[in-house]
Parts: sequence; C-alpha cells; structure tokens
Amino acid sequence: MAEADKAFTGSIPELYDRHLVPLIFDIYARDMARRVKAIAPSRVLETACGTGVVTRAIASAIEGPIRIVATDLNPGMLDVAQARLGDDDRVEWRQADALALPFEDASFDVVVCQFGAMFFPDKVQGFAEARRVLAPSGVFLFSVWDRIAENEFADVVTAAMAELFPVNSPNFLARTPHGHHDAGATERALRDAGFGEVQIDVVKAVSRSASAQEPAYAYCQGTPLRNEILAQDPSGLERATQHAAAALRRRFGDGPVEGKIQALVVRASNPTTAGSPG
Repeated sequence: MAEADKAFTGSIPELYDRHLVPLIFDIYARDMARRVKAIAPSRVLETACGTGVVTRAIASAIEGPIRIVATDLNPGMLDVAQARLGDDDRVEWRQADALALPFEDASFDVVVCQFGAMFFPDKVQGFAEARRVLAPSGVFLFSVWDRIAENEFADVVTAAMAELFPVNSPNFLARTPHGHHDAGATERALRDAGFGEVQIDVVKAVSRSASAQEPAYAYCQGTPLRNEILAQDPSGLERATQHAAAALRRRFGDGPVEGKIQALVVRASNPTTAGSPG
C-alpha cells in the first residue's frame, strides 16, 4: 500500500462525506449499527471512523446512556465528523492510530471499524490492539470491501483510469479499499492476534445515484485516487472525472444509475480471559 493511500487531506474529507458516504457507506453503517445495538454495549470504540457515518448511525440507533469514542488518524476527517454529528455528549472524538491505541486494556465492550482495516499497514498489530482494549468476551466488528469485480462503480472507474493513464495507472481503489478481501487471510490474522470465534458474512447491497456523474466525482475527487490522478497530470483531475463519468454512462446509462456493492462484515470474539496474543 502506498503511503499516499492514507492521505485523506485537503478537500478530500468534505467531498468524501458529501458524495461517497451516501453512495456506498450509509447502507453498511446502518447494518453495522444494528449489529452493535444487538450486543447492548455501554462502551464502544470506533477506529478509523472517517467522517463519522457509523458514529452517527450508532448514536441514532442506541437510545440512552452509552459512551462512544470515535477515532481516526486524519484530523481533517475528524473535523468533518464532529461538525456533522453536532452536540451529543455521549460521543468523544480522538485522533488516534488504530495500531497504537491510547486506551487502557479492557476499556471497551465493542470495537468497531467500518472499511478501515484495509489501511492497516500491519493487520495483526491492528487486530491485536483492538483485542487489547476489549473487555473479556468483548466483540470486534469490522468490515472490508470484497474484490473490486463485485463493486461495479469502483471497477468501472478503475478501468477508466487505466484507459486514460495506461502507464502507472491510478490503481488506489483496487490496491487498497478492494485489495484486502481474502477472508481466509483475515481470519488467520485475527487468530494470530488472539481472537477466538470468528464469523465472516458476505453482505451485498446496491449503490444508487441520480446520474453517472456522482460516482465519478465521488471516487475521483473524494478519495486518495485524487492524489494519484494529480501525480499523473497536475491539471487533469476534471478530465479524469469526466472520463470516468463517460465510462459509467456507457455501462449504466444516461439517467439514474445503480451498481452492485459487496463487503465482508467480520465479527471476532475476545476470549473470556484477557491476555496477550499467543
């Protein structure tokens, strides 16, 4: 994974929240919130919270007292997340690295991470940190995108970038968000981190938009794909966006568009006795 893949900076956080969240993240955030609510936790940690779509969903789904600590590595994402939620004294925002969490052992009943584990440079370390801060019998819930072929808008946009830039094609979407879909590898990393029971669900959904322009804009300008495009052509961002939009129109039509999306949602249980992985 390129270091720039983690750079959700500049205008990306605002564009990500405005365009990409309703396109592909909202539906999975509601599913994740239902899973968290079923556990009935009193202390929830969210890592890699982005612009807070899951944070908002959990806060909305669970009435009454609950402590939610939402963390992200990127301050710009946290700024947007905090502004979007508004006042809710049950939620605390913290900048934190998921691989080195600034919390005591056994501090939380649930750790949640929606579409963030793909960005962990060391999966076992990230999973071990989640386990460390979980109480005995606590639950780690996280999701990763399935292979890019199962996620049609992202697949078309990536192919369009390869057409436009045949040398060193911008490949962020396939490389990182959709590059960690091996369920077996994920389960092995969780076992290595010390988790017990592991359940992995394939969750299919449909992404909808009023036009092909919206997913083109969302992916090309609201993700680190933007950085790769600008590295290829500093003045080519709009050209790349329109090329992606044209490819999406050819595939899905000129009016409202819809495409398949698919993710793996993982539930890992902390053993009843806390301790170091091994």
